[in-house]
Amino acid sequence: MSPAKSTSHAVYDLKYHLVWVPKYRKMLLKGKIAERLKEIFQGIAERYEFEIDTMGVMEDHVHVFLSAPPRYAPALIVQIMKSISAKIIFREFPQVKEQLWGGGALE
Repeated sequence: MSPAKSTSHAVYDLKYHLVWVPKYRKMLLKGKIAERLKEIFQGIAERYEFEIDTMGVMEDHVHVFLSAPPRYAPALIVQIMKSISAKIIFREFPQVKEQLWGGGALE
């Protein structure tokens, strides 16, 4: 069992298992994109005082098991992780945005 963490007003040990998928569950998260996504999540975790216990980036979904201070609601944690990572991935890998929102038939 991991030790409890504390802030100036609380002692806590909150852990969340988050899972999400790209639009249409497309197989986009592989190779350099997957590696960069892991780096981005680690950076976000450091910035917001999240502690990532385990993380798995599969081709069509992401699993993150993390601990976060009680000031962050689970929905806010997901919003932070998804919005920041999406902006960076779309900027660095424009083909991902094209595959998701470029039109055309579903795969």
